[in-house]
Order: sequence, then structure tokens, then C-alpha cells
Amino acid sequence: MYFQNLNHKISVAPMMGWTDRHCRYFLRLISYHVLLYTEMVTTGALIYGDQKRFLTYSNQEHPIALQLGGSNPKDLALCTRMAIDYGFDEVNLNVGCPSPRVQSGSFGVCLMKEPDLVAECVSEMVQISPIPITVKTRIGVDHYDSYEFLSQFIAKIAQAGCSTVILHSRKAWLHGLSPKENREIPPLCYETVYRIKQDFPQLRIVLNGGVITLEDTRTHLTQVDGVMIGRAAYHNPYLLSRVDHTLYDHDHPIPTRHEIIEAFLPYIERQLKQGTKLATIVRSTLSLFQGMPKGRIWRRSLSGIPYDSGISVVQAALKKIPNTL
Repeated sequence: MYFQNLNHKISVAPMMGWTDRHCRYFLRLISYHVLLYTEMVTTGALIYGDQKRFLTYSNQEHPIALQLGGSNPKDLALCTRMAIDYGFDEVNLNVGCPSPRVQSGSFGVCLMKEPDLVAECVSEMVQISPIPITVKTRIGVDHYDSYEFLSQFIAKIAQAGCSTVILHSRKAWLHGLSPKENREIPPLCYETVYRIKQDFPQLRIVLNGGVITLEDTRTHLTQVDGVMIGRAAYHNPYLLSRVDHTLYDHDHPIPTRHEIIEAFLPYIERQLKQGTKLATIVRSTLSLFQGMPKGRIWRRSLSGIPYDSGISVVQAALKKIPNTL
């Protein structure tokens, strides 16, 4: 199953430890149109590890993209073939993560320093893929941070067949900053992303970084083709509830928080029967009632729950929360 039109205005970023299959299913209940990304999966994990574990997802998660981490063109092509076989709608190459673990594997944002290698990777993936091959990167890395460098990098991967580039609007420092600090300390440079779109009108440019409200996305969409929301979508998932209504169909109803959880209950039941812990399934829902009356009750009720907890815990917590938007 492939979605023919992946020109989605809004997407949720791949986030290690967060955007697992339970989180993605939950977010899909909030918005039908947002494009969802898996956590980054390394080529080694797919080729030598439990392929089914990393690539299995629910059909309801479509449109869904697989993000790959790696730097060997042949391995990336092989993993792209796996993604196609599993029915993913897009494959994304991670050229933006600055974590030490990723650096030790010679991929992520350190690949920005090797544009020829990135172009070779993209070319190998594009040659065997009927679905979009995209690249998520930064606007610079270390002292490779001039606009000329970024422009040449993008020109090279575009020539290799990449038609969509997701740009995190900060540069990255490979040494001296933690991954968290790399998301906060380097300044946001939205104008750089806007300029890239102006200079590469044939490419689909998606802006990422510092987006926390739907109003932010609407502002950026006047300059670029799409906006990727990161941690804001996890810490305040209900911000996605107005995406379909605001950006796609004004007649689309905005779901209430209660309606979202009620729609999630059958999924919870299925996962519990398969042996998944309740805490794992509902972790991404903890912030759904943030800022609402008695919203803390929801978080407290589902935090630190016993290993063998059942769905009644969720149902009881929901009854304590007023049924309002």
C-alpha cells in the first residue's frame, strides 16, 4: 500500500525512543493527514537483526515513512528494498543526527561533510525505489556552515535523485554539544531554509526545528512546501487535532481528547493480548490532557503503573477527566 501523494504539509519527525509504533498509531487517531516517521533504524539492525521487529506497523499508520541510518550505498539500497516490500510510503536517509553513537557509525550529520557519498547513497536507493527517497539534514555542521556549502550539498543530492529535502533549521556541532544541546543552542535560521526553497524551486523543501504551534506552521508554509514538527508533537500531541480541519478540510471535525482515547482503546486491548505492557502502549498519551482541568490526574494515573496493568486503568483515568476539547 503506497500513498501516491506524499506532498503532506505537516509531518511528525522521527524521534528515537519516542515515535514507536504505539505512538504513531495514537497520533494517527488525532490527524488523518500528517505524515508519520519511524524512529531511525540502522542498516545493520535491518540486515543482521530482527527485520520484522523494526518494520512491522499497523496499516492504519499510513502514510508512513521509514528513516534509515547508514552510509553504505549498497546496504541502504538493500534496506530500501525491505521498506518497499513492507509497504512503506517513503524512505528517508538520516543526515542530521549528531549523537555520539551515530557519529561512531559514520552516518547522521557527519555525512554532510561527504556530499559525494551521500549522493551515491541516494542514487543507489532511488534506482530501485518506486517510492520517494528523501533526505533529512541540517543547515550546516561544525565549520561547514556557509550558505554556499549547503547549496552545493543540496544540489548534489538533488542531482542524484532526491526531490524532497527536510532541513533542520540549525547547524550541528559534532563535539562540545550533547544531542539535546544541538536542538537548542545553535540558533534557528529559518531564512536559510526559505532561501534554499527560492534557489531550488523544483525541490520540495520541508522545514524542521523550533515549531511548536499550528500558527508557526501556517507562517512557514507561506515560504516552504512542508513543516516537520518534532518534540512539540510528543509533549503536546493535541496540537495536531486541528491540522486536518485547518489545512485540508474545514468540514473535518476536530476530535475531542476523550474521543481520541476511546478510539485508542481497541488498539490497547489488542496489544495487551499480544503481551505488550500497558505502560509501553500508553506512554505517548501522557501529555494529551496537558493544560486541561484535572489533566494531571491522567498523567499520574498512567505513570509508574504496575507491569500487569490492564485496560481498566485507562478507562478509570478517563472517567476522572471532564469531556471537553
